[in-house]
Amino acid sequence: MTAPPDAFATPLRRRPDRLSVAVVLELVELIVTGQIPEGDLLPPEGPLSEHFGVSRTVIRESVKRLEEKGLLIVTQGRGTQVARSGSWNMLDPVVLSTLIDNDESLGVLDELTVVRANLESAMAGTVAAQRTEEGLTRIAHALEVMREQRQESDASRQADVVFHLTVMELSGNRLAENIAKRLYLRALESNRFHGMGYEKSFESTVEEHALVLDAITRQDVAAAETAMRDHILGSWQRRRFESPVRDTP
Repeated sequence: MTAPPDAFATPLRRRPDRLSVAVVLELVELIVTGQIPEGDLLPPEGPLSEHFGVSRTVIRESVKRLEEKGLLIVTQGRGTQVARSGSWNMLDPVVLSTLIDNDESLGVLDELTVVRANLESAMAGTVAAQRTEEGLTRIAHALEVMREQRQESDASRQADVVFHLTVMELSGNRLAENIAKRLYLRALESNRFHGMGYEKSFESTVEEHALVLDAITRQDVAAAETAMRDHILGSWQRRRFESPVRDTP
């Protein structure tokens, strides 16, 4: 089945120096949002070239980039087909950002949080098993900076990020760190991830981070894993579902 014609109904005009980037971004969004469904064939180079107002060379380069991202499958004699979502490189910055930006149901952020929680849980356990005084000092410092703010602020949120990134780094698991960091930092760019404010959010965040630090300090691997997982999953669920904080009169 060929992509629906409505997706390419209006010709576009782009600045020459942004042609390839613009085409890639547009196609990624059309695919991620399902405007071009999985399994459908892209139109031939000619119609695509006319729609985007670019040369066929730019279209070929753009298709190649989407193929590298796992979104397209190019088959000789059959055409260019949209791949199954399970084959997409969802850690690719463009793909991941587009998924999150169009995540009206918050399903992508739900999935991201589960993956991140499991990775960071395992890393927290590793840090507990092989903790050092230097590592403890670094984690404790991030927590202390949060506490000093006494309320949620840019500084406390930055200290929160530092806390998590420090645990990731100290784990020594470069693959887990790389994946978890990509997911976490991309999520932080989305207003949907920050969700609604909820009562006592600052206090609960500090308490949960303290539990992680305490478990690492005691070298309690299971407790460190549980504390980190519960914190990440629990804080997301509260931001996702609880009522917004109301201004006091």
